[in-house]
Amino acid sequence: MRATMNTYVHLNDFCVKKWNFIREGEGGDKTKFLTNDSDEFQAPEGAADRRLPARLKLIMQAYKEAVLDGDRKAIYELEDILFMMEKEKNELAQKVAAMSAEISSGKEKLVRLQADFDNYRRRSEKERLRVRSDAQGEVIESLLPMVDSFERAKQQIKLETEMEKKIDTSYQGIYKQFVEIMRSLHVAAVPTVGKPFDPKMHEAIAREESNEFKEGIVIQEFRRGFYLGDRLLRPAMVKVSSGPGKKKPASPPDQSREEPASVAGVDNR
Repeated sequence: MRATMNTYVHLNDFCVKKWNFIREGEGGDKTKFLTNDSDEFQAPEGAADRRLPARLKLIMQAYKEAVLDGDRKAIYELEDILFMMEKEKNELAQKVAAMSAEISSGKEKLVRLQADFDNYRRRSEKERLRVRSDAQGEVIESLLPMVDSFERAKQQIKLETEMEKKIDTSYQGIYKQFVEIMRSLHVAAVPTVGKPFDPKMHEAIAREESNEFKEGIVIQEFRRGFYLGDRLLRPAMVKVSSGPGKKKPASPPDQSREEPASVAGVDNR
């Protein structure tokens, strides 16, 4: 009985301090009375179950002693304390669950924001490349008539005099530089002669029979077409083979024959 009273008095002092702490709202964590095992409230030496917090083990010990002693008042008060501890534990569990849900929701939002940002960055980069390609395409398209002029001049120049040869040399140098600039911008000519006709990159302006090329093969280029990367700037104007022409039937041999002189005019006897 003396041990029960000592334990109960010790526990009662603890409960008074706890209720005063909660009622007056003193600073600090209100759960420290339930979770901190190193405070003034220590478990009896040699406690069998060391898995329980020290204060809970002390309460359970006092509860057992109260039951054995038949002290109903102590039992009711200890049950109230246990109920309060269980209630606070449930409240803390709810807070932890709510915080875990907020953290999980925050992580999901972060993942969505990261995905949205990555998509925005890809769209922005794609749009930037498209704008750049469109600008380059407009500039190059404006220069294509100059290419046509170079091509026509190349066909018309006749290298007969020394002056014409010098002009041709200068022309070839300028044209070579121009071609190098176009190549550096990833401009390429559309393949034509000897290639199958493709309406996506060829514009047929004539058809002609050909014994050299099969039907549907480009046999002549009238104007060059160009690509800017994978983008077609303009199609090439071409002439397409319609295949070999129909063979003319051979003329039949002459069936009229002249009679031999020795036979003609011979009387029948």
